[in-house]
Amino acid sequence: MPRYKVTLSYDGSNYGGWQKQMNTHSIQEEIERTLERIVKEPVSIHASGRTDAGVHALAQVFHFDSNKNLSNENWKRALNSLLPKDIRIQQVETVSDTFHARFDAAGKRYDYLISEDVLNPFYERYMAKDRAHLDVAYMQECANVFIGTHDFTSFTSSKLDPRKPRIKTIHRLEVRKEKHAVRLIFEGNGFLRYMVRMISQTLIEAGKHKLTKEDIMQMLEAKDKHVCRYKADAQGLYLVKVNYKNQEE
Repeated sequence: MPRYKVTLSYDGSNYGGWQKQMNTHSIQEEIERTLERIVKEPVSIHASGRTDAGVHALAQVFHFDSNKNLSNENWKRALNSLLPKDIRIQQVETVSDTFHARFDAAGKRYDYLISEDVLNPFYERYMAKDRAHLDVAYMQECANVFIGTHDFTSFTSSKLDPRKPRIKTIHRLEVRKEKHAVRLIFEGNGFLRYMVRMISQTLIEAGKHKLTKEDIMQMLEAKDKHVCRYKADAQGLYLVKVNYKNQEE
């Protein structure tokens, strides 16, 4: 049965996250329902990972199998014609039946955006807001603490499965001042639940000089879920890219 790799963008504002859940509307549910309308039978999709309620994606990836005889371009057209306008299919590719959107992912990029313009209603769903003037240079100095391979137990959800490894590698953590926002760029081989949001808020507090670099080093070295009480708002977070093994950059 042919397997398809799909790259999509979505505005997460109106959803309870990627994954299907009992009491909220999810992006996965919306896509599977749409695929069922096209192929006239249930279809399961498998994503590179979950995003939480309110989190956005520029290039999430999922795969699915189907015997429906459609070209890649017609899959894209059919899906976009039926999906809500806040979920857009960017590309459909035919791939090997051994490809897996989650298990073949070699790394991801997330961006986090913070605006000082707290009165701008058009940023409400798409950036975190903080009226403080952030010290971007000091945020970068503190961000360097996280680069490399570390145990990130202090910066993840307490609900994380205890069997799941907490060791991850961050290759890049850049703090960039832009015209309308401060952008945090995370690139790594993978991220734990809430990890990017918890590190982001920690760096925001450092940018307000409420935390020192030494404080952050101690938090990381503690490997203790209870030492970090910071978690940035969901709407500032974007899944920007998923990298795959043997993928040409």
